[in-house]
Amino acid sequence: MTSTIVWGTGNVGRAAIRAVEAHPALELTGVLVHDPAKAGRDAGELAGLGHTLGITATGDVEAALAAAPRAVVYAASGDLRPDEALGDVVRAIRAGAVVVTPSLYPLYDPRNAPPELREPVLAAIAAGGGSLFVSGVDPGWGNDVLPLLISGLGGVVDVIRCQEIFDYSAYDQEDSVRHLVGMGHPMDYQPPMLAPSVPAMVWGGQVRLMARALGVELDEIRETLERRPLGTTVRTASMGAFESGTQGAVRFEVQGIVEGEPRIVVEHVTRIHPSCAPDWPAPPGGGAGAHRVIIEGRPRIEVTVEATDEDGNRAAGGNATAAGRLVNAIDWLVEAEPGLYDALDVPLRPATGRLGRKRP
Repeated sequence: MTSTIVWGTGNVGRAAIRAVEAHPALELTGVLVHDPAKAGRDAGELAGLGHTLGITATGDVEAALAAAPRAVVYAASGDLRPDEALGDVVRAIRAGAVVVTPSLYPLYDPRNAPPELREPVLAAIAAGGGSLFVSGVDPGWGNDVLPLLISGLGGVVDVIRCQEIFDYSAYDQEDSVRHLVGMGHPMDYQPPMLAPSVPAMVWGGQVRLMARALGVELDEIRETLERRPLGTTVRTASMGAFESGTQGAVRFEVQGIVEGEPRIVVEHVTRIHPSCAPDWPAPPGGGAGAHRVIIEGRPRIEVTVEATDEDGNRAAGGNATAAGRLVNAIDWLVEAEPGLYDALDVPLRPATGRLGRKRP
């Protein structure tokens, strides 16, 4: 059994605890939290399992890493604290752990990551013998392994389009929804996540990964952006009111340009309410969220994935599949040589040993 700790118990961390507990080759041995109110609580309670696991959450990073876990699922956010997140990850790698995380966007494509990110990670790997695999929460598999798999079913492939279509009203992360993405802010507000070059920084690595797998050279990566205001004030259960006239929907693309044409596209369509931008793509049946891959070519192929968790919540379902991709990579990474890996290196494998297994 691989001793594994989960660092962070937010949207991804809760799902990661459940995934580690369900995996027959992993043993949950620790949970790290930042919020003092969570310290001392049982991991099963924090993960919403309905029963205890006998693992008490702690804020003591030094003690947790001193116990020499073989793996760390780093689920703490890096959106507003990228330097701190990098420091945490490097610290865990130096302690000899295999680390999986969604929090360091530029390392989705480590070959092209900035030196100031790559070099500390590579130095930590050399010093401690750990490894790192970074994959997204949008989710990563929807922008790399799934489209590449489906592309192999066709004959002529003209365009690969990966869509995340999402209703933010059920998303339990208000700072990100309001301030990073800009929902509920005046239309002249500049959301940090939508500033020029930021979408390409976050999702460009996945575009480059697909291009590498497909054997094509990119001319460049371009961005497009559309924003729509709310036509009426709407209210959400967890975040309160979003006023009429403020931003209610966002649609952007990160395009990989091949011979002058957008051929590999990662597109996000996000709303705070279904009534905003009704002419934009929507999930099947008007649901809260879906991930879709469209292969334009001959034949045309379209696959939509809908995941639910935590009593039918699709936002939680997306987080759970992203966490599952990371957690399920741990046993492969433990057997591999120490290194810095990407989604093309780490295989997506069957759920061996888990079919019909009792839920944690």
